[in-house]
Amino acid sequence: MSQHAAPDGAGPLVRPYAMTHGRTRPSSDNFDLIALVVAADGPVSTEGLEPEHRGILNLARQPVSVAEISARADLPVGVVRILLDDLRVRGAVQVRSPMSGAKAPTKRVLRAAINGLRAL
Repeated sequence: MSQHAAPDGAGPLVRPYAMTHGRTRPSSDNFDLIALVVAADGPVSTEGLEPEHRGILNLARQPVSVAEISARADLPVGVVRILLDDLRVRGAVQVRSPMSGAKAPTKRVLRAAINGLRAL
């Protein structure tokens, strides 16, 4: 992995393509920004994982969104998606996609719920 010092002295800089080994897309499209990621139960071998993978696993001890992982890890979303795909393939994380529009409650149901709460 090639590291260079950042021009402002902020520390080492690793190019995104180095973290992803040149890949630009994950093998699946289920890494929506609001998809929840959680580390798999039980022991997972971290042998061969990059530090960024380990950092993501640490963040995913509790359910966390892809966007939140990107922000907390200070990594571009595209890189996070590829690293998550690596972890998913290993069985190290589970991804829970957001609810589709077909499963979302209708406006009528939401209004009925609001009206019911107001009546309390």
